[in-house]
Amino acid sequence: MDFPQYKFSLYFLTTLPQGVDYTLTPGTKEAHEYLWTMEGVALELFHNHGTESDANFQGYHVGNQEKDGFGHIAVNCDDVYAMAEKLEDAGCSFKKKPNEGRMKGLAFVYDPDGYWVEIVRRGENSKISNEFNFSQTMLRVKDPKKSLEFYQKLGMKILTQRHFSDFSLYFLGSSNVDETIDFKDQFHPVLELTHNHGTENDPDFKHFTGNEEGRQGFGNIGFLVDDVYAACDEIRKLGYGFRKEPDDGSMKGLATAYDPDGYSVQLMKRGGIDFGDKKVDSN
Repeated sequence: MDFPQYKFSLYFLTTLPQGVDYTLTPGTKEAHEYLWTMEGVALELFHNHGTESDANFQGYHVGNQEKDGFGHIAVNCDDVYAMAEKLEDAGCSFKKKPNEGRMKGLAFVYDPDGYWVEIVRRGENSKISNEFNFSQTMLRVKDPKKSLEFYQKLGMKILTQRHFSDFSLYFLGSSNVDETIDFKDQFHPVLELTHNHGTENDPDFKHFTGNEEGRQGFGNIGFLVDDVYAACDEIRKLGYGFRKEPDDGSMKGLATAYDPDGYSVQLMKRGGIDFGDKKVDSN
């Protein structure tokens, strides 16, 4: 989606099952209709025009420093060692290779902006033939009780949770995900919430959300809903507020709520709205 009047572009990427062809031209009306009605999950990349040619641009804040909330995205594969070797041969750099550290068989590769991309082995029963599939987005949360309530209000399901001595992990799937399937066998991505024990009891603790001045990088997560106004009314009861109400600004019917940690959560009508972007001719 191209917005030359605002000098930025949006790119939405998804993983389709092996053998499913995508024949639409990005930026066309038909591609927009597909994006805003599909059952899958997309990764949104936001490009401010000119950063690619600005020698003074210092890059974005990629997270994983003290009190940063956003952690990483992840992809699943059958063989982490083989895929890490393939990426290394292609010139990629690693935060962690699969044979390093205590957690063997797990890797973190840097993307071109320095964001961490975790490479995770699929479950034994996944039946996924793709080389990679987009599998996770990880956010750190202060109080899991509040965060779980918020995301469950948006239809998410707790697929599994893991508790360790000083932290816990919660893996949530969208409303259309079969919760009887192990999360590592799921084709569609999950939202991973990481809780470092004790933060919920510290009144002064607050994560950086990725939208603070000088720390911009991670932007938001988003949900397609049947009725934006009804969804806003439901989560408004929780009291965390809104960055943008659905009738604010020029994009009517698009809302941005705050979750309990202050992360921006976009709510959009399933089927999309008129964003005012420059369309591409499908002919």
